[in-house]
Amino acid sequence: MTMVDVSGKAEVFREATAKGKIRLKPETVNLIIEEKIAKGNPLYTAKIAGILAAKKTSELIPLCHPLPLTSVEVEAKISEKNAVEVAATVKTKAQTGVEMEALAATSAALLTIWDMVKQYEKDAAGQYPNTAIEKIHVVKKMKQV
Repeated sequence: MTMVDVSGKAEVFREATAKGKIRLKPETVNLIIEEKIAKGNPLYTAKIAGILAAKKTSELIPLCHPLPLTSVEVEAKISEKNAVEVAATVKTKAQTGVEMEALAATSAALLTIWDMVKQYEKDAAGQYPNTAIEKIHVVKKMKQV
């Protein structure tokens, strides 16, 4: 096992964007809109969690290079009556790309939303039949030489 050697690669500007969504009960989405979530604002907190995750990606993913990030932008918005969408864009000037950082940011933001609203998502049996994190994927990858 080895971390890939990127020492022969030039430092260039790199950018990646990842997206994902969390499906929730419409009632939970309404609570978010009305700012009635007991733990606070899940959209705002998700943004902070996403930024932190991007900065810590090399500590979370084995063999991932630590990168000097120059920008992390996380957006969290209600995209449907029963869903919140997260998009994370990460930039760097480095020898390797930032897709993992964008994916980590998106994932952490979505997990944070789940954590903040889970008490509203349970059914009578204590299950989460409507809650699902889905479609986390890279939507843009760019390298500028």
